[in-house]
Amino acid sequence: MEALFPYLLPYLILTQWFIRLTPNRRHTSSRLQLYLKTYGISALGGFPTGAATIAFLKKSKQISAKEANGLLSICHSPSPLFVIGFVGYDLLNDTMFSWRFLILYHVVSLIILFFFYRSSKKEHFDFTMVTSEKIPKPQNPFISSIKDSVPTVLVVGSTLVFFTTIYTVVMHTISTFIPTIHNSLILLTAASLEMTNGLQIASQLFTSESTILYLLLAAFLTSQSLSIHMQVAVLAKTERISLRPYVALRFLLTLLIPALYYVLFLL
Repeated sequence: MEALFPYLLPYLILTQWFIRLTPNRRHTSSRLQLYLKTYGISALGGFPTGAATIAFLKKSKQISAKEANGLLSICHSPSPLFVIGFVGYDLLNDTMFSWRFLILYHVVSLIILFFFYRSSKKEHFDFTMVTSEKIPKPQNPFISSIKDSVPTVLVVGSTLVFFTTIYTVVMHTISTFIPTIHNSLILLTAASLEMTNGLQIASQLFTSESTILYLLLAAFLTSQSLSIHMQVAVLAKTERISLRPYVALRFLLTLLIPALYYVLFLL
């Protein structure tokens, strides 16, 4: 938790501020512009700011339920500050992997976003069906962004504390009852519960095997962990956003991103 929060907290507030400084384009015909804006906010803020942004857009009737379901699965990525700062500088002492991963991840995600836009373009979203009730404009967008970031911070903090506790208990239980367990199983258990722990253990176990290390880091950063998925689920539930496209795309990208990284940068 101490590794993730310093990189995540500033973006949680700044991205909420950016949303409120951007005019409400509820009646715009340019869906692609709205999609790109949403993706840009999520790409800068990292998870779970994408889920928080999409929940806000659906609540304010700027996107439909089907659009929210699709965007939730696409607009979900680790923040560049976390990937470059924590993974690049703290773990690897080299940012080359971080830059390559971010470029690859966002290129693939933007391609998927474009195809989603093309498919959703065929279905007309009738803005006249949206309630005419206007969202009250905050007097101070920055103060409002801080206040509205509190629920997200609480969700992030509580899930991190919960899964960090579970991780500590599970690791202690394994070391006590199964002291001869293979390191790979410890790594997978840690990464599935809390991503930062998996990243740290991988960097320690495979320091001299850069190919395996980079593939593991790419896989963990793409698949994330139960703690992150729980945060997204809680935020999505507030606006009844379906998680099925989100889960399906996680599986797809977890296979695709490491494979592409290996072909493009390691062969």
